[in-house]
Amino acid sequence: MASATPLPKPQARVLDGLRRIGSSIDWKLVAAPILVMLILTMLVVPLPTFLLDVFFTFNISVSLVILLVTLYLKRPLDFAAFPTVILLTTLLRLSLNVAAARVILLHGQGGTAAAGQVIESFGEFVIGGNYAVGIIIFAILVVINFVVITKGAGRIAEVSARFTLDAMPGKQMAIDADLNAGLIDQEEARKRRAEIAQEADFFGAMDGASKFVRGDAIAAILILFIDLLGGLVIGVLMHGLSVGEAAQTYTLLSIGDALVAQIPSLMVSIAAGIVISNVSTGQDVGGQLVSQLFGHKHVLAIGAGILGLVALVPGMPHLSFLLAAAVLGGLVWLRQRQEQRLAAEAAVAPPPPVAAEAEEVSWEQIEPVDPLSLDVGYRLIALVDRNQGGELLARIRGVRKKFAQEMGFLVSPVHIRDNLELRPGGYRLSVKGVEVGSGEVFPELLMAINPGGVSAPLSGQATTEPAFGLPAVWIAPSQRDQATAAGYTVVDASTVIATHLHQVLQTHAAELLGREEVEALLAHLATRSPKLVEDLVPKLLTADRLRKVLQNLLAEGVPIRDMRTIAEVLAEHAPQAQDADELTARVRLALGPFIVQMLSGPNKELAAAVLDPQLEQILLNTLRADPHNAVLEPGLAQRLLQKATELMQTMEAQGMTAVVLTGAPLRTFLARMLSRAAPRLRVLSYAEVPDQKQVRIVATLGA
Repeated sequence: MASATPLPKPQARVLDGLRRIGSSIDWKLVAAPILVMLILTMLVVPLPTFLLDVFFTFNISVSLVILLVTLYLKRPLDFAAFPTVILLTTLLRLSLNVAAARVILLHGQGGTAAAGQVIESFGEFVIGGNYAVGIIIFAILVVINFVVITKGAGRIAEVSARFTLDAMPGKQMAIDADLNAGLIDQEEARKRRAEIAQEADFFGAMDGASKFVRGDAIAAILILFIDLLGGLVIGVLMHGLSVGEAAQTYTLLSIGDALVAQIPSLMVSIAAGIVISNVSTGQDVGGQLVSQLFGHKHVLAIGAGILGLVALVPGMPHLSFLLAAAVLGGLVWLRQRQEQRLAAEAAVAPPPPVAAEAEEVSWEQIEPVDPLSLDVGYRLIALVDRNQGGELLARIRGVRKKFAQEMGFLVSPVHIRDNLELRPGGYRLSVKGVEVGSGEVFPELLMAINPGGVSAPLSGQATTEPAFGLPAVWIAPSQRDQATAAGYTVVDASTVIATHLHQVLQTHAAELLGREEVEALLAHLATRSPKLVEDLVPKLLTADRLRKVLQNLLAEGVPIRDMRTIAEVLAEHAPQAQDADELTARVRLALGPFIVQMLSGPNKELAAAVLDPQLEQILLNTLRADPHNAVLEPGLAQRLLQKATELMQTMEAQGMTAVVLTGAPLRTFLARMLSRAAPRLRVLSYAEVPDQKQVRIVATLGA
């Protein structure tokens, strides 16, 4: 065998250099720019027929791949680049139309092969060489694409984009609630927020991308008629063809070009409709169709019976209907065999254990009152049993840890016990023996919470989320993906109870801070500042008075994490003031920057409301008349509480923390008055706002 002739050294060096360049290029980075430059080139540079065939084939191949990809998507965000793909494929088709139109008008007089084999094949094979048939087929394809698929997909995209944007605030609040409850960490919350933003961007982009598909269909019609009229004029006037010859040649070429572009356009339109109309269920489109369309054997059996009866009607195509009935009947038989096999393989359930005889009541069964307790019905026992996969204990530990990190002290362990007096799925939360919250959950179901702006209702048992009072629905686990796609926040029974527990801890933090907790706080502070603790308690301040000051802070939602600052302020002012409210006000002044940051976040300004001057003067006069037992006139007090509730709801609806600024003498009195009617309305004094924080007045509170 003859050996290969070696390349000359200059050529070898050039090829070697090209290989090195090709191996060093990241083609993922340059693929999009190359495609865009190629599209722009086809708009202005004439292409030979060979390249036209290559690019038309490439266009059809890409459209087919896009359609197949959408059939295997489990959720729309898995193809987040789809709006950009629609734009690029639309530009590719239009540039090919321009390039083909240039070739047809320049060389169409040479016959049907003038624009390449692909256009000729579609003109001859697909429409049988008959331009009248070609025009009709093209018109049908345009109607299907433009009127049916594109219009429907565009409408779904528009509605999805609107509902997704409307549901964003509710979803963000649900993420914040899970984060505050300790159910997720900061990383998971950041991931979920990014996914929500990506979802909104995707559906917004798809709403715009649907206009590209619609415009592409219109452009195909216009380009066809331009090619037809231009070809007739050029063929007859410039090349001397007869009207019949020019019509035959240019019509076949124009129809072939239109069909070559319209078929990929139709595939991309179908792909867009599939992506937009796909509901996330954890399955691809094929899996959803098979499981949901052919998953009910009773429906298949009824359908087979109806088709069989239709086949017996005289004059009907008996063979076709009997064949369809046989297919459906075969599917029913296969489903029946499968269910029988699964039933035979299933293990026989053991008999229920015999209930032990009830014991006599004794003094040992009388338990002391627990600071914090959770009573559960007998159906919820599995949630607190590790052997049965119960997650509630781990969730409660996470809630206690999260609460300790937020508020600065560790609450007593939650005493969990079963209670036969409750409903089977009921639970009850108690603080020092007093019921502070209750609800009912279903361990085998999931709760879909409506944060606002969901896109579709769910079938299930309507209920109310117990912690925050949001509307919710109990759904089957198989509906999880459907509910998530519709904008619901889906949680299990353990999460519902843990979230309710966290809300109770936040609301009753002051009651849960007892002597033991204060002693633990002082012991923990003594490990870092022993001299400060030694000088403060009991020399300057009793432990009970310190507990009262800390309870005042917790009652208004102020964490006591910075115990060193609190102790230093109390040590400084305790010799001059022994009143707990006055000491609390001094501590709040020192914690002012932290309190304001907690309410406004990293923003440079604090959005707040102020008191109406007339109301402020009335309150000051009332307080001066009787500083210790100040009472407002009942009608005025009722109007003030109503206005405060409305103000709190309005500011929260606008995404702001409800804050009211007032003078220092009124702050404590006003905060206690409004605490029950508007528990989330924070009352600050002007002195508590640091100098570097700007205040933006957004409303006025008056009565």
